[in-house]
Amino acid sequence: MKNRFYTEFDTASIGRGQSKNVKGRTPFEQDRDRIIYSPAFRRLQNKTQVFLSGEFDFYRTRLTHSMEVSQIGRSIVNHLNRTSGLLSDDFHIDQDLVESVCLAHDIGHPSFGHAGEQVLNKLMFKSGGFEGNAQNLRILVDLFYRDKSRWKGMKPTRAFLDGMLKYKTLFSDSEKKKHHFIYDFQRDILDFVSPEVAFDSLFETEKELNSFKSLECRIMDWADDIAYSIHDIDDGIRAGFITMKKVRNWMEELGKGLSPDHATFLDNLCGAIADDTFSEFLARLIGEFIHCTTLVERENPLSPMTNRYRFNIAVRAEGKALCSLLKDMAVALVFHTPQVHQLEFKGSMILRQVFEVLEGEYIDGKSEYRLLPAHYHHALALRDDDDKRRMLCDYLSGMTDGFVVRTYKRLFDPDFGSIIDLI
Repeated sequence: MKNRFYTEFDTASIGRGQSKNVKGRTPFEQDRDRIIYSPAFRRLQNKTQVFLSGEFDFYRTRLTHSMEVSQIGRSIVNHLNRTSGLLSDDFHIDQDLVESVCLAHDIGHPSFGHAGEQVLNKLMFKSGGFEGNAQNLRILVDLFYRDKSRWKGMKPTRAFLDGMLKYKTLFSDSEKKKHHFIYDFQRDILDFVSPEVAFDSLFETEKELNSFKSLECRIMDWADDIAYSIHDIDDGIRAGFITMKKVRNWMEELGKGLSPDHATFLDNLCGAIADDTFSEFLARLIGEFIHCTTLVERENPLSPMTNRYRFNIAVRAEGKALCSLLKDMAVALVFHTPQVHQLEFKGSMILRQVFEVLEGEYIDGKSEYRLLPAHYHHALALRDDDDKRRMLCDYLSGMTDGFVVRTYKRLFDPDFGSIIDLI
Protein backbone atom coordinates (compact mmCIF):
# COMPACT_ATOMS: atom_id res chain seq x y z
CA MET A 1 0.00 0.00 0.00
CA LYS A 2 1.44 3.36 -1.06
CA ASN A 3 2.15 5.77 1.78
CA ARG A 4 0.57 9.14 0.87
CA PHE A 5 2.47 10.92 3.66
CA TYR A 6 5.50 11.28 1.37
CA THR A 7 5.62 12.52 -2.20
CA GLU A 8 8.24 12.59 -4.95
CA PHE A 9 9.46 15.84 -3.40
CA ASP A 10 10.46 13.91 -0.26
CA THR A 11 12.06 10.97 -2.07
CA ALA A 12 14.09 13.05 -4.56
CA SER A 13 17.85 12.61 -4.12
CA ILE A 14 20.63 15.16 -4.18
CA GLY A 15 22.57 14.82 -7.41
CA ARG A 16 26.00 13.65 -6.26
CA GLY A 17 26.79 9.98 -5.79
CA GLN A 18 25.52 6.50 -6.54
CA SER A 19 21.98 6.36 -7.91
CA LYS A 20 19.14 4.40 -6.31
CA ASN A 21 17.77 1.79 -8.69
CA VAL A 22 14.43 0.13 -8.08
CA LYS A 23 15.25 -3.11 -6.24
CA GLY A 24 12.05 -3.90 -4.40
CA ARG A 25 12.97 -1.49 -1.62
CA THR A 26 11.76 2.03 -0.97
CA PRO A 27 14.26 4.92 -1.25
CA PHE A 28 14.15 5.24 2.54
CA GLU A 29 15.01 1.56 2.99
CA GLN A 30 17.97 2.02 0.65
CA ASP A 31 19.12 5.06 2.68
CA ARG A 32 19.01 2.97 5.85
CA ASP A 33 20.78 -0.02 4.32
CA ARG A 34 23.60 2.11 2.91
CA ILE A 35 24.21 3.59 6.35
CA ILE A 36 24.35 0.18 8.05
CA TYR A 37 26.81 -1.24 5.50
CA SER A 38 29.12 1.79 5.48
CA PRO A 39 32.65 1.95 6.96
CA ALA A 40 31.80 5.29 8.57
CA PHE A 41 29.02 3.62 10.56
CA ARG A 42 31.20 0.68 11.60
CA ARG A 43 33.90 3.04 12.86
CA LEU A 44 31.48 4.27 15.52
CA GLN A 45 32.15 1.03 17.42
CA ASN A 46 35.52 2.50 18.44
CA LYS A 47 34.52 6.11 19.07
CA THR A 48 33.88 7.60 22.49
CA GLN A 49 30.35 8.11 23.79
CA VAL A 50 31.11 8.97 27.43
CA PHE A 51 34.10 6.83 28.37
CA LEU A 52 36.95 6.05 25.99
CA SER A 53 35.98 3.13 23.78
CA GLY A 54 37.60 -0.13 24.82
CA GLU A 55 38.10 1.01 28.42
CA PHE A 56 35.51 -1.56 29.48
CA ASP A 57 33.50 -3.69 27.10
CA PHE A 58 30.08 -2.90 28.61
CA TYR A 59 30.21 0.88 28.22
CA ARG A 60 28.35 2.39 25.33
CA THR A 61 30.20 3.55 22.24
CA ARG A 62 28.90 5.84 19.50
CA LEU A 63 27.78 2.70 17.66
CA THR A 64 25.73 1.15 20.45
CA HIS A 65 24.32 4.59 21.27
CA SER A 66 23.25 5.08 17.63
CA MET A 67 21.59 1.66 17.60
CA GLU A 68 19.69 2.50 20.79
CA VAL A 69 18.59 5.86 19.36
CA SER A 70 17.33 4.13 16.19
CA GLN A 71 15.27 1.63 18.18
CA ILE A 72 13.76 4.38 20.33
CA GLY A 73 13.06 6.40 17.17
CA ARG A 74 11.23 3.47 15.58
CA SER A 75 9.22 2.99 18.77
CA ILE A 76 8.22 6.66 18.81
CA VAL A 77 7.06 6.37 15.18
CA ASN A 78 5.12 3.19 15.98
CA HIS A 79 3.49 4.94 18.96
CA LEU A 80 2.52 7.99 16.88
CA ASN A 81 1.23 5.92 13.97
CA ARG A 82 -0.96 3.84 16.31
CA THR A 83 -2.28 6.54 18.62
CA SER A 84 -2.58 9.65 16.51
CA GLY A 85 -5.94 10.32 14.98
CA LEU A 86 -4.15 12.32 12.26
CA LEU A 87 -2.56 9.26 10.58
CA SER A 88 -3.81 6.09 8.90
CA ASP A 89 -2.59 2.91 7.19
CA ASP A 90 -1.89 4.74 3.94
CA PHE A 91 -0.81 8.03 5.54
CA HIS A 92 1.86 7.53 8.19
CA ILE A 93 5.40 8.35 9.30
CA ASP A 94 7.98 6.05 7.71
CA GLN A 95 9.90 3.99 10.29
CA ASP A 96 12.76 3.23 7.88
CA LEU A 97 13.30 6.93 7.27
CA VAL A 98 13.42 7.73 10.98
CA GLU A 99 15.69 4.75 11.61
CA SER A 100 18.09 6.02 8.92
CA VAL A 101 18.26 9.46 10.50
CA CYS A 102 18.81 7.99 13.97
CA LEU A 103 21.50 5.54 12.83
CA ALA A 104 23.41 8.29 11.02
CA HIS A 105 22.98 11.13 13.52
CA ASP A 106 26.54 10.71 14.90
CA ILE A 107 28.26 9.30 11.82
CA GLY A 108 30.49 12.37 11.40
CA HIS A 109 31.49 12.82 15.02
CA PRO A 110 35.22 12.41 15.68
CA SER A 111 37.09 10.34 18.22
CA PHE A 112 37.20 11.41 21.89
CA GLY A 113 33.64 12.73 21.94
CA HIS A 114 32.83 16.42 22.23
CA ALA A 115 36.40 17.20 23.28
CA GLY A 116 37.57 15.95 19.89
CA GLU A 117 34.92 18.02 18.16
CA GLN A 118 36.00 21.17 20.00
CA VAL A 119 39.72 20.81 19.27
CA LEU A 120 39.09 20.14 15.55
CA ASN A 121 36.91 23.25 15.39
CA LYS A 122 39.74 25.33 16.85
CA LEU A 123 42.25 23.82 14.42
CA MET A 124 39.92 24.46 11.47
CA PHE A 125 38.64 27.85 12.60
CA LYS A 126 40.34 29.84 9.82
CA SER A 127 39.23 27.28 7.22
CA GLY A 128 35.51 27.10 7.97
CA GLY A 129 35.42 25.31 11.32
CA PHE A 130 34.48 21.77 12.28
CA GLU A 131 31.13 20.58 13.63
CA GLY A 132 30.03 16.99 14.10
CA ASN A 133 26.57 17.48 12.61
CA ALA A 134 27.99 19.36 9.63
CA GLN A 135 30.42 16.49 9.14
CA ASN A 136 27.46 14.08 9.12
CA LEU A 137 26.17 15.91 6.05
CA ARG A 138 29.63 16.02 4.46
CA ILE A 139 29.97 12.26 4.69
CA LEU A 140 26.49 11.60 3.28
CA VAL A 141 26.76 14.07 0.39
CA ASP A 142 30.48 14.09 -0.46
CA LEU A 143 32.53 11.32 1.19
CA PHE A 144 30.42 8.19 1.47
CA TYR A 145 32.06 6.19 -1.36
CA ARG A 146 35.69 6.24 -2.46
CA ASP A 147 37.07 5.40 -5.89
CA LYS A 148 40.88 5.51 -5.60
CA SER A 149 41.63 9.17 -4.77
CA ARG A 150 38.13 10.50 -5.39
CA TRP A 151 35.10 10.55 -3.14
CA LYS A 152 31.35 10.86 -3.71
CA GLY A 153 28.21 10.79 -1.61
CA MET A 154 25.48 8.21 -1.12
CA LYS A 155 22.88 10.34 -2.91
CA PRO A 156 20.57 10.68 0.10
CA THR A 157 16.90 11.46 -0.29
CA ARG A 158 15.65 14.95 0.53
CA ALA A 159 13.66 13.67 3.52
CA PHE A 160 16.66 11.79 4.93
CA LEU A 161 19.06 14.70 4.43
CA ASP A 162 16.57 17.12 5.97
CA GLY A 163 16.17 14.77 8.92
CA MET A 164 19.92 15.12 9.51
CA LEU A 165 19.75 18.94 9.50
CA LYS A 166 19.72 19.60 13.23
CA TYR A 167 21.18 23.05 12.51
CA LYS A 168 20.75 25.31 9.50
CA THR A 169 23.09 28.20 10.36
CA LEU A 170 26.17 28.59 8.17
CA PHE A 171 29.55 28.91 9.90
CA SER A 172 30.02 32.47 8.63
CA ASP A 173 26.59 33.45 10.01
CA SER A 174 27.11 31.76 13.37
CA GLU A 175 27.59 34.25 16.19
CA LYS A 176 29.89 32.20 18.44
CA LYS A 177 31.14 29.67 15.86
CA LYS A 178 31.64 27.07 18.59
CA HIS A 179 29.01 24.55 17.49
CA HIS A 180 25.50 24.29 16.01
CA PHE A 181 26.45 25.32 12.48
CA ILE A 182 27.04 23.76 9.07
CA TYR A 183 29.91 24.55 6.71
CA ASP A 184 29.59 27.51 4.33
CA PHE A 185 30.06 25.26 1.29
CA GLN A 186 26.99 23.27 2.39
CA ARG A 187 24.60 26.04 1.39
CA ASP A 188 23.68 23.89 -1.62
CA ILE A 189 22.28 21.32 0.82
CA LEU A 190 19.96 23.95 2.29
CA ASP A 191 18.94 24.97 -1.23
CA PHE A 192 18.24 21.36 -2.17
CA VAL A 193 16.26 20.59 0.98
CA SER A 194 14.12 23.72 0.56
CA PRO A 195 14.41 24.85 -3.08
CA GLU A 196 11.54 27.37 -3.05
CA VAL A 197 11.90 28.99 0.37
CA ALA A 198 15.28 29.92 1.85
CA PHE A 199 15.44 28.81 5.48
CA ASP A 200 17.31 31.90 6.63
CA SER A 201 14.62 34.15 5.13
CA LEU A 202 12.07 32.79 7.62
CA PHE A 203 13.74 33.79 10.89
CA GLU A 204 15.53 36.73 12.44
CA THR A 205 17.64 34.87 14.99
CA GLU A 206 20.08 31.98 14.82
CA LYS A 207 18.21 30.16 17.59
CA GLU A 208 14.93 30.31 15.70
CA LEU A 209 16.56 29.07 12.50
CA ASN A 210 18.24 26.12 14.21
CA SER A 211 15.01 25.22 15.99
CA PHE A 212 13.08 24.86 12.71
CA LYS A 213 13.30 21.13 11.94
CA SER A 214 11.45 18.50 9.99
CA LEU A 215 9.22 15.99 11.78
CA GLU A 216 11.77 13.18 11.41
CA CYS A 217 14.56 15.40 12.76
CA ARG A 218 12.38 16.25 15.76
CA ILE A 219 11.78 12.56 16.43
CA MET A 220 15.50 11.79 16.15
CA ASP A 221 16.32 14.67 18.50
CA TRP A 222 13.90 13.42 21.16
CA ALA A 223 15.07 9.80 20.73
CA ASP A 224 18.67 11.00 21.16
CA ASP A 225 17.73 12.92 24.31
CA ILE A 226 15.99 9.84 25.71
CA ALA A 227 18.91 7.55 24.94
CA TYR A 228 21.77 9.57 26.31
CA SER A 229 19.92 11.03 29.30
CA ILE A 230 19.08 7.52 30.54
CA HIS A 231 22.11 5.59 29.33
CA ASP A 232 24.73 8.11 30.43
CA ILE A 233 23.32 7.69 33.94
CA ASP A 234 23.40 3.91 33.60
CA ASP A 235 27.03 3.94 32.43
CA GLY A 236 27.91 6.48 35.11
CA ILE A 237 26.56 4.22 37.84
CA ARG A 238 28.40 1.18 36.46
CA ALA A 239 31.63 3.18 36.30
CA GLY A 240 31.29 4.31 39.91
CA PHE A 241 30.83 8.00 39.12
CA ILE A 242 27.22 8.05 40.33
CA THR A 243 26.68 6.65 43.82
CA MET A 244 23.97 7.05 46.43
CA LYS A 245 26.17 9.48 48.37
CA LYS A 246 26.91 11.62 45.32
CA VAL A 247 23.23 11.72 44.34
CA ARG A 248 22.28 12.78 47.88
CA ASN A 249 24.94 15.48 47.90
CA TRP A 250 23.75 16.75 44.52
CA MET A 251 20.17 16.89 45.82
CA GLU A 252 21.36 19.04 48.71
CA GLU A 253 23.15 21.37 46.31
CA LEU A 254 19.95 21.81 44.27
CA GLY A 255 18.00 22.57 47.44
CA LYS A 256 14.70 24.33 46.78
CA GLY A 257 15.35 24.18 43.04
CA LEU A 258 14.46 20.48 43.17
CA SER A 259 10.74 19.82 42.77
CA PRO A 260 8.99 17.30 45.07
CA ASP A 261 8.39 14.92 42.14
CA HIS A 262 12.04 15.00 41.14
CA ALA A 263 13.15 14.55 44.75
CA THR A 264 10.98 11.43 44.94
CA PHE A 265 12.43 10.17 41.67
CA LEU A 266 16.01 10.63 42.90
CA ASP A 267 15.14 8.92 46.20
CA ASN A 268 13.82 5.97 44.20
CA LEU A 269 16.96 5.98 42.04
CA CYS A 270 19.11 5.81 45.18
CA GLY A 271 17.05 2.81 46.30
CA ALA A 272 17.56 1.14 42.93
CA ILE A 273 21.32 1.75 43.15
CA ALA A 274 21.35 0.19 46.65
CA ASP A 275 19.36 -2.83 45.43
CA ASP A 276 21.42 -3.11 42.21
CA THR A 277 18.19 -2.80 40.18
CA PHE A 278 19.07 0.58 38.63
CA SER A 279 19.29 -0.78 35.09
CA GLU A 280 15.70 -2.03 35.15
CA PHE A 281 14.59 1.15 36.95
CA LEU A 282 16.10 3.35 34.23
CA ALA A 283 14.96 1.15 31.34
CA ARG A 284 11.31 1.68 32.32
CA LEU A 285 11.78 5.40 31.65
CA ILE A 286 12.25 4.75 27.93
CA GLY A 287 8.63 3.67 27.55
CA GLU A 288 7.43 6.59 29.66
CA PHE A 289 9.34 9.10 27.51
CA ILE A 290 8.06 7.51 24.29
CA HIS A 291 4.47 7.75 25.49
CA CYS A 292 4.98 11.41 26.42
CA THR A 293 5.10 12.12 22.69
CA THR A 294 2.11 13.24 20.62
CA LEU A 295 1.69 14.37 17.02
CA VAL A 296 0.47 17.90 16.35
CA GLU A 297 -0.15 20.00 13.25
CA ARG A 298 1.68 23.25 12.51
CA GLU A 299 1.61 25.99 9.90
CA ASN A 300 4.68 27.46 8.23
CA PRO A 301 5.81 28.32 4.69
CA LEU A 302 7.01 24.73 4.11
CA SER A 303 3.92 22.91 5.40
CA PRO A 304 2.07 23.15 2.03
CA MET A 305 5.05 21.48 0.30
CA THR A 306 5.56 18.49 2.56
CA ASN A 307 3.87 16.74 5.47
CA ARG A 308 7.27 16.66 7.17
CA TYR A 309 6.70 20.32 8.01
CA ARG A 310 2.93 20.10 8.31
CA PHE A 311 3.32 17.91 11.40
CA ASN A 312 5.47 18.15 14.51
CA ILE A 313 5.82 16.30 17.80
CA ALA A 314 4.94 17.66 21.20
CA VAL A 315 6.45 16.26 24.39
CA ARG A 316 4.60 16.60 27.67
CA ALA A 317 6.21 19.02 30.12
CA GLU A 318 6.82 16.41 32.81
CA GLY A 319 8.71 14.22 30.32
CA LYS A 320 10.92 17.09 29.20
CA ALA A 321 11.60 18.11 32.81
CA LEU A 322 12.64 14.61 33.91
CA CYS A 323 14.84 14.18 30.86
CA SER A 324 16.54 17.51 31.66
CA LEU A 325 17.06 16.40 35.26
CA LEU A 326 18.87 13.26 34.09
CA LYS A 327 21.07 15.25 31.71
CA ASP A 328 21.93 17.76 34.43
CA MET A 329 22.87 14.93 36.79
CA ALA A 330 25.12 13.32 34.15
CA VAL A 331 26.88 16.65 33.57
CA ALA A 332 27.34 17.33 37.27
CA LEU A 333 28.39 13.85 38.41
CA VAL A 334 30.10 12.38 35.33
CA PHE A 335 31.19 14.91 32.72
CA HIS A 336 32.42 17.59 35.14
CA THR A 337 34.80 15.31 37.01
CA PRO A 338 38.61 15.36 36.98
CA GLN A 339 38.77 11.81 35.62
CA VAL A 340 36.66 12.56 32.54
CA HIS A 341 38.24 15.98 31.99
CA GLN A 342 41.71 14.41 32.13
CA LEU A 343 40.71 11.90 29.45
CA GLU A 344 39.22 14.70 27.34
CA PHE A 345 42.40 16.75 27.73
CA LYS A 346 44.53 13.79 26.66
CA GLY A 347 42.31 13.08 23.65
CA SER A 348 42.41 16.74 22.61
CA MET A 349 46.19 16.84 22.92
CA ILE A 350 46.58 13.70 20.80
CA LEU A 351 44.30 15.02 18.04
CA ARG A 352 45.99 18.42 18.04
CA GLN A 353 49.50 17.05 17.78
CA VAL A 354 48.66 14.56 15.03
CA PHE A 355 46.86 17.29 13.06
CA GLU A 356 49.79 19.68 13.44
CA VAL A 357 52.22 17.04 12.16
CA LEU A 358 50.06 16.34 9.10
CA GLU A 359 49.53 20.05 8.48
CA GLY A 360 53.25 20.73 8.72
CA GLU A 361 54.08 17.95 6.29
CA TYR A 362 51.31 18.36 3.69
CA ILE A 363 50.58 22.11 3.81
CA ASP A 364 53.61 23.90 5.25
CA GLY A 365 56.17 21.33 4.07
CA LYS A 366 56.95 19.55 0.83
CA SER A 367 55.33 16.16 1.55
CA GLU A 368 58.70 14.48 1.84
CA TYR A 369 57.24 11.81 4.11
CA ARG A 370 54.24 9.70 3.14
CA LEU A 371 52.39 9.87 6.44
CA LEU A 372 48.95 9.18 4.98
CA PRO A 373 47.54 6.32 2.90
CA ALA A 374 48.32 6.56 -0.81
CA HIS A 375 44.86 7.76 -1.88
CA TYR A 376 44.99 10.70 0.55
CA HIS A 377 48.65 11.41 -0.25
CA HIS A 378 47.90 11.70 -3.98
CA ALA A 379 44.63 13.58 -3.52
CA LEU A 380 46.25 16.23 -1.32
CA ALA A 381 48.77 17.06 -4.03
CA LEU A 382 45.91 18.35 -6.21
CA ARG A 383 44.32 20.66 -3.60
CA ASP A 384 44.95 24.23 -2.47
CA ASP A 385 45.77 24.90 1.18
CA ASP A 386 42.20 25.32 2.47
CA ASP A 387 41.04 22.19 0.63
CA LYS A 388 44.07 20.33 1.96
CA ARG A 389 43.22 21.38 5.51
CA ARG A 390 39.62 20.26 5.05
CA MET A 391 40.80 16.91 3.67
CA LEU A 392 43.18 16.41 6.60
CA CYS A 393 40.29 17.18 8.93
CA ASP A 394 38.11 14.65 7.10
CA TYR A 395 40.80 12.03 7.56
CA LEU A 396 41.45 12.80 11.21
CA SER A 397 37.78 13.08 12.18
CA GLY A 398 37.10 9.70 10.60
CA MET A 399 39.74 7.95 12.68
CA THR A 400 38.64 5.82 15.62
CA ASP A 401 39.97 6.38 19.13
CA GLY A 402 42.33 3.44 18.82
CA PHE A 403 43.57 4.44 15.37
CA VAL A 404 44.38 7.98 16.53
CA VAL A 405 46.26 6.66 19.57
CA ARG A 406 48.28 4.20 17.47
CA THR A 407 49.11 6.94 14.97
CA TYR A 408 50.19 9.23 17.80
CA LYS A 409 52.43 6.52 19.22
CA ARG A 410 54.06 5.88 15.85
CA LEU A 411 54.83 9.58 15.49
CA PHE A 412 55.92 10.41 19.03
CA ASP A 413 56.67 7.29 21.09
CA PRO A 414 60.28 6.12 20.61
CA ASP A 415 59.42 2.65 21.96
CA PHE A 416 56.52 2.12 19.55
CA GLY A 417 57.14 1.16 15.96
CA SER A 418 58.56 -2.32 15.61
CA ILE A 419 57.40 -4.36 12.64
CA ILE A 420 54.87 -6.05 14.94
CA ASP A 421 53.46 -2.67 15.97
CA LEU A 422 53.09 -1.64 12.33
CA ILE A 423 51.02 -4.64 11.26
